[in-house]
Amino acid sequence: MPPAPTISLVITTYNRPDALEAVLRACFAQDDKDFEIIIADDGSTANTAELVQRLAAQAPMPLRHVWQEDQGFRAAMARNRATLAARGDYIIYLDGDCVPQRDFIAQHRKLAAHGFLVSGSRVLMSQRLTEQLLRTGEDIAGASAARLLRLRLSGDLNKVLQVLLRWPDAGRERRRFSWRRIKSCNLAVWRQDLLTVNGFDESFTGWGHEDSDLVVRLFHAGVLRKDGALATEVFHLWHREAQRDQESSNRQIVLQRAADGTVRAIRGLAEHQQD
Repeated sequence: MPPAPTISLVITTYNRPDALEAVLRACFAQDDKDFEIIIADDGSTANTAELVQRLAAQAPMPLRHVWQEDQGFRAAMARNRATLAARGDYIIYLDGDCVPQRDFIAQHRKLAAHGFLVSGSRVLMSQRLTEQLLRTGEDIAGASAARLLRLRLSGDLNKVLQVLLRWPDAGRERRRFSWRRIKSCNLAVWRQDLLTVNGFDESFTGWGHEDSDLVVRLFHAGVLRKDGALATEVFHLWHREAQRDQESSNRQIVLQRAADGTVRAIRGLAEHQQD
């Protein structure tokens, strides 16, 4: 049996320290604590740095903060810089408003296999529930099945069976390629595969589809997909929709790259290594 991968959890954030604290506390409570956390900060103000510094003193695993200047939406760069700072050979990307279940790391570790990425999904939370959790500090990841069912019936969660049930690990491989419904808010990729495709492409402008582009290029490099459904779901805290001015043009780039077999990002990990 191959050795278990060393894991780095890269959490992307921007000016939402209350949500980030909820996510980090859920990370501290993981069943499997053998991992490090890298905060990929896309230009937050000092409140986030102060939070990370305070929580690092309480963290049962290494916690580090990688910050860059705020020059608009540059999540691809933030993730690349955090990836280069990470020490693990397996990188799990999580957004700073996605609260992981207790077995999130354990499930991702179990599903890790060379030649595959693992894509997870989200359970969407209502605005009312999100505001309540952030105000009271309630631990949604540790909620009972009865509590979760009540929240589903009240409309505060958009689904619930996905966090109550667990599918067997067999049969998760997807041989037929599809980049839809794969998001970097819950995505695990081998570090070597990221280096092969040069990471996230920072040449994308504005919000949208830089994660789909990564998956397209990984597929062209021979990396297939494992489905993390009913194993790695996260609770997604409500937020207002991001401005999507560039979504259409970014989508066209992804479609073109899917057709022409592009593998490497125009501007990615290698460019930071040369700095």
